[in-house]
Amino acid sequence: MTHHEDDTTIARVMETLISNGMESMGEAFGILYNAAMEMERAQFLGAGRYERSENRIGQANGFKGKEITTRVGKIPLRIPQVRGLKKDSEGFYPKSLERGIRSERALKLALAEMYIHGVSTRKVAKITEELCGLEVSSMAVSRATTLLDEEVAAWRNRKLGTICYLILDARYEKVRHGGSVIDCAVLVAIGVDENGKRTVLGTSVALSEAEVHWRTFISSLLDRGMRGVRMIVSDAHEGLKKAMQATMPSVPWQRCQCHLQRNAQAYIPKVSMKGSVAAALRQIFTATDRAEADQKLKDFVQKYEKTAPHRAWQSGQRETFQKDSRFFCCR
Repeated sequence: MTHHEDDTTIARVMETLISNGMESMGEAFGILYNAAMEMERAQFLGAGRYERSENRIGQANGFKGKEITTRVGKIPLRIPQVRGLKKDSEGFYPKSLERGIRSERALKLALAEMYIHGVSTRKVAKITEELCGLEVSSMAVSRATTLLDEEVAAWRNRKLGTICYLILDARYEKVRHGGSVIDCAVLVAIGVDENGKRTVLGTSVALSEAEVHWRTFISSLLDRGMRGVRMIVSDAHEGLKKAMQATMPSVPWQRCQCHLQRNAQAYIPKVSMKGSVAAALRQIFTATDRAEADQKLKDFVQKYEKTAPHRAWQSGQRETFQKDSRFFCCR
């Protein structure tokens, strides 16, 4: 009986594809989906159609129509229903349909991302019609964007665990605010966990890198369960430094090597010197121990303090640079 049903299903799929070609892929998938869900219902009930069995836990109860949108077009489905289940039996819902819904969700998220990246609704509709044979309305794009917002909100509010190393930085993006386009800071937190895996912990858009914005952002990470931080790495922005002191005062801070090297380039008077200075700085950072790092730093200062002087060095910049560099070379 089962082989006969399988043969009938395959024959229907083949007939659909032969008659209508690739345009009928959605309908063909629908036939297979419906057959898979019927098989799943039979396995759940413990008996097939018209079959008598002592293992049966309930009765088939027809079908409920549903249409899902996927990357191969719209698929008409007949969702199997059940009734009269034995006591303590769980309800039935096809696992194969859950996978199909995830595919539909992925398509909607792709539509939302296109819209967010600046693709107009008209162009989105044209793309989906070409690829999937679907027409997408502005309302559908709006619903998809809402879905994406929900996904982002769930990601931003997810619980955090032990984070050994916390990296904080910001980048600036143009956004529309108060009727005009301005530069806003996007605060970013990256964490390295106990297994050495690096991941983005969260982001926050703020008007600037003022202390209050950084403090609020770091506090939100702590509220989400971030713990066990051994070291924070960031640039030397005053607002960020004050925020770290207010929220995580006992955690050691390390100045970002990349930012330190960039800042050092500002003291170099000749372009031809930039390469050698950068290479010398890297040798300090990659020293095998503290003694070697201190010696290389001393040699570095003696070599360049006359050829690359700056008035800031006479007002305490040299001591700050040495302090930051030594801290970097601690292993």
